[in-house]
Amino acid sequence: MPGKELLKKYKDPKNFFNRDLSWIEFNRRVLEEAINPELPLLEKIKFISIFFTNLDEFYMIRISGLKEQIAANILEPSIDGYTPREQILKIETIIQPMLKEVLGLWTETIVPALKENGISILDYDDLDKEEKEILTDYFKNEISPVLTPLAFDPGRPFPYISNLSLSLAILVKRPNGESHFARLKIPDIIPRLLQIDKIIHPSKKIDSNGQFNARFIWVEDLIKANLNFLFPGLDIVEAHRFRITRDTDIELQEDEADDLLKVIEENIRQRRFGRVVRLEVAVRMPEFMIETLIENLQIGRDDVHVVEGPLGLSDILMLYDLPCHQLKATPFYPIIPKTFEEDEDIFSIIRQKDILLHHPYHSFNPVISFIKQASDDPDVLAIKQTLYRVGSNSPILKYLIEAAERGKQVAVLVELKARFDEQNNIFWARELEKVGVHVVYGLVGLKTHAKMTLVVRKESDGLKRYVHLSTGNYNVATAKLYTDIGLFTDDADICADVSEIFNYLTGYSKQIEFRKLIVAPINMREKILSLIMREIENVKNGSTGRIIFKLNALVDPNIISALYEASNNGVKIDLIIRGICCLVPGVKELSENIKVTSIVGRFLEHSRILYFFDNGNEDIFLGSADMMQRNLDRRVETIFPVQDEKLKNTLIKTILKTYLKDNIKARKLLSDMTYRFVKVEEGEKKSDSQEWLMNHTIKVGGSYTKTKI
Repeated sequence: MPGKELLKKYKDPKNFFNRDLSWIEFNRRVLEEAINPELPLLEKIKFISIFFTNLDEFYMIRISGLKEQIAANILEPSIDGYTPREQILKIETIIQPMLKEVLGLWTETIVPALKENGISILDYDDLDKEEKEILTDYFKNEISPVLTPLAFDPGRPFPYISNLSLSLAILVKRPNGESHFARLKIPDIIPRLLQIDKIIHPSKKIDSNGQFNARFIWVEDLIKANLNFLFPGLDIVEAHRFRITRDTDIELQEDEADDLLKVIEENIRQRRFGRVVRLEVAVRMPEFMIETLIENLQIGRDDVHVVEGPLGLSDILMLYDLPCHQLKATPFYPIIPKTFEEDEDIFSIIRQKDILLHHPYHSFNPVISFIKQASDDPDVLAIKQTLYRVGSNSPILKYLIEAAERGKQVAVLVELKARFDEQNNIFWARELEKVGVHVVYGLVGLKTHAKMTLVVRKESDGLKRYVHLSTGNYNVATAKLYTDIGLFTDDADICADVSEIFNYLTGYSKQIEFRKLIVAPINMREKILSLIMREIENVKNGSTGRIIFKLNALVDPNIISALYEASNNGVKIDLIIRGICCLVPGVKELSENIKVTSIVGRFLEHSRILYFFDNGNEDIFLGSADMMQRNLDRRVETIFPVQDEKLKNTLIKTILKTYLKDNIKARKLLSDMTYRFVKVEEGEKKSDSQEWLMNHTIKVGGSYTKTKI
């Protein structure tokens, strides 16, 4: 197999960036957006929140995995040469300065800028006596009833502490002088930042000059100031914030599971008790409290992070909902393309031509309409769909349920193992089953990550199939935030392939070849490698070789080795990789023909596009898969061709070309794993790809949606 043979050739550790260190550099790019002086203030706050949310998940999944390897005494280095212990040490040396930077940004820049714009985040001591009295009454009536102080003494064991929960470690003293430790959880049902104006002056909206005004305090500060009401008759000696992060990576023995849904429900419950991998403590917490937490959480000193500033800053995203439009990016209203105005019958539209939708520039409404019409249409006999991250209150689920209630054959693959969406997916699986939908949970050992919908319709000339394939999830919320591309088609070969993939998912199938779709784990790795090899052969035969990949992540060593081989044979390669990239670009006699850029902007770049020049017979594919071992080997994924010349032209000359011209949000990856903003060359126009695509979509025209993003 070419990939394995080439990997032997390029297996030197210096040829591969470490996956986790590369991810940290992605999160640094998120942080850079928060620092960007041209970004509106609340947009900066959004990126700070994303930075901390990303970091929490990194510790819950990646750091926990490395610590499990260390505990298992795994000493073998990964392909990049790092052992698990070396990775942990390197990660912490990089993350700690980043945390110091972002907390300094919050304290020294963001908070003062908020105040200048009428939004104050106050210390409790900044309030006057009357305000404190009003807030104390509010505490007694609205907060105290949901608080549960937990003592720790010989008769009461150390309390359970939930993942990512904020707590107060409290030292109280009895009248006889005895001291005791207590823990108080700050419930997440209470807003982390309390808008005290609504409590103290509930009718006041704006100040005398018409500017919006809002004052906030951290809820834990209000609770801390009123602890005497929770511990009557005791002295509150001191109280300090802390927060823990647990291992939340579910490990399943699927082949031993009689009922996968029940097994995953049990694993979700067990996730609550995953080992602690990080303890964040306030900078002034005394040593005896830290030692008490270390001993009872059964962690090491290396797991403790001392934080000078607020803990859990992901919570500041709530500020983005403030009605301060001048502090946000100009709203964009997604467009419904003109083609959907030409005919009310979406099946008639698809029969005429294939249709591409580029979200969030194009509205997600046509996808919803596709499912709705299939549900309503008496000539539709069957609907089949894969659901990975569907979200809550999904209109798509509503129409699938209605379709089943109308007697249509509805089959849905609900991926129960979609990380952090398991509980939501279990709920929807049960709701679908109640109305007779055929619900399946995928294949043993594999996640189903492919995004597919198949509709079977009875027409005058027999049964007709229509499909929607996408790079992204059937999720109305993320369709407004993520860039994804979907294809409607009635191409007979593609429809037949999709039918057979559903048979593979719901029944028993050993199919290894498909007409036009590339399917993991069946043939995707081999097909991608063969397409790369084809470009190499074309160059050897005197032609031009050209590859463009747009991905979320490039990790797989075999694919990377094939790209090195292509570079060394003169194939020009552009990689637009939003997140993790383990390929080292720009190295002589290794990757000098490879350029890697990353675009981090207003929307999360999520679409996957693969382009191969093929002697001018350009091939372009879209799909759900990144070039990672998990996608190629342990997931059901699809990559599908775009065949219509007009649509290919749109993808190549409009979308890919625009991304490659970006010199505002694009950063170039250097051979030392650092990123630098792409320079605007003399005489070159500035180009922000996402901004350009918004304007271009408006210019092409269509119907505006009412919902802004």
